[in-house]
Amino acid sequence: MKELSVNHLLGIKYLVKEDIDLIFETADHFKEVINRPIKKVPSLRDITIANIFFENSTRTKLSFELAQKRLSADVISFSAAQSSVKKGETLIDTVNNILSMKVDMVVMRHANPGAAYFLSQNVKASIVNAGDGAHEHPTQALLDSFSIRERLGEVAGKKVVIVGDVLHSRVALSNIYALQMQGAEVKVCGPKTLIPKYIESLGVSVEPNLRKALEWCDVANMLRVQNERMDVNYFPSTREYAQQYGVDKALLDSLNKEIVIMHPGPINRGVEITSDVADSQQSVILDQVENGVAIRMAVIYLLASKIKQ
Repeated sequence: MKELSVNHLLGIKYLVKEDIDLIFETADHFKEVINRPIKKVPSLRDITIANIFFENSTRTKLSFELAQKRLSADVISFSAAQSSVKKGETLIDTVNNILSMKVDMVVMRHANPGAAYFLSQNVKASIVNAGDGAHEHPTQALLDSFSIRERLGEVAGKKVVIVGDVLHSRVALSNIYALQMQGAEVKVCGPKTLIPKYIESLGVSVEPNLRKALEWCDVANMLRVQNERMDVNYFPSTREYAQQYGVDKALLDSLNKEIVIMHPGPINRGVEITSDVADSQQSVILDQVENGVAIRMAVIYLLASKIKQ
């Protein structure tokens, strides 16, 4: 059996192209499983997984839990808000206490960039990064690429624009790594204040004009403005942002081609995209949610098969 080149999923930058291909092949199989009448397989009956979320999450947490249960793993979920972390316990002590309950894998979301990597160096368990600050969100990038592959046949050669708050987005960075690794061309578009200064060093060009960006691309991945990560104003008003960088149906229909619209969620309807765009035939937003379960099943299954050895 083919296996991943890594023991943890810490970020896309630690993977090779063959890892992504293997994850997609495995996800194809699990996508078929989750569309059967009986959606469960006994693959991970002897594996225990802890979901440790130090930041709020709805979709990612639910998606991971569902993926784990579809694989018949034993699952424990831990919310930092109700934990001893509030009493001053360190991250390593918290995780080691959980691991002493014989946990094999930890899925963690943390506000600090590098937290998952730090954990992987200090505890004996397989670590899956479910988002570390504004750094990476590898499973989101994998499900985004998987959704492009599903809709357009392949990722190689496709033109993808990432629109919006690139500066504060872990989704953007992981997507750039994943798309480039698969041979796609990437641009970013948004207010100058929300585009990182280092972005061009990643081989990504900046297109400040939204219409030009949409005319260039095959796929537009729309990001929300992450107000919770901002301590200053990066643009004059939400209304002005929506006028300059929001996509509505009139703008989509005025393009000379049909493009695919993506969004990692949660959507701020009426800001980055309007409802008639989010719910249109060009949108793959709900496909992304479904594919998220299949991709996370694939990642967990492939990492767990390395633990079993």
